[in-house]
Amino acid sequence: MRIPAHSVCTAIRDDIVAGIHRPGGRLTEEVLARRYGVSRVPVREALRTLEAEGFVVTRRHAGACVAEPTEREAADLLEMRALLEPLGAARAAQRRTEAHLKVLRGLVGLGQERAGRGSREELRSLGGWFHETLAQACGSPALTSVLTQLRHKIAWMYTVQAPADPVESWAQHGAIVDAVARGDGERARAVTALHAERAAAAHRLRVPGRHEGAARVRTSQRPVNIPGPRN
Repeated sequence: MRIPAHSVCTAIRDDIVAGIHRPGGRLTEEVLARRYGVSRVPVREALRTLEAEGFVVTRRHAGACVAEPTEREAADLLEMRALLEPLGAARAAQRRTEAHLKVLRGLVGLGQERAGRGSREELRSLGGWFHETLAQACGSPALTSVLTQLRHKIAWMYTVQAPADPVESWAQHGAIVDAVARGDGERARAVTALHAERAAAAHRLRVPGRHEGAARVRTSQRPVNIPGPRN
């Protein structure tokens, strides 16, 4: 497959998240360049970026390899998201544009419609777009970038069970948008925090052999326990 040189980083990251490049596996510039149809230069630059993001590590005598996150590191990601997403929602309530609101309302409308039909895969995609748009609406490139990286890493390390009540889940999305539209930062923060807390309970660490392409998580101490009741 041939992709634009500037998209190499995204392509490698997506393949790591999808489990195509497995944890601990070597990432050889020549092999990657051939896979993505580019020269080794953009591959080398992409690997540097991915190392800075935590997806890749450089090992002596082995070169670039896919990182092997510990359970503690994985648990930290959910905790970070639970703290930062409410902050992003509060900022969005003050800085969102009408264009952001239009997209958010459209996604909520689609999500509520699809929730009644039980289309789980479509709901997963819509949920991802919703949170991506909400992050962009916060008006802070730095915070948006951190939230985007968190979503990528969490998708890499966890599987997410579909919500038992998707209608209620999308009602929560709607409540977030209502608060953002009113400019009520504290309400947006509180509703988003509750949504994140409930969604965290649906996250399960990926385990070797559980399903094809699952990323493996190296055990650090003991199995991680996600506190009570994000997408």
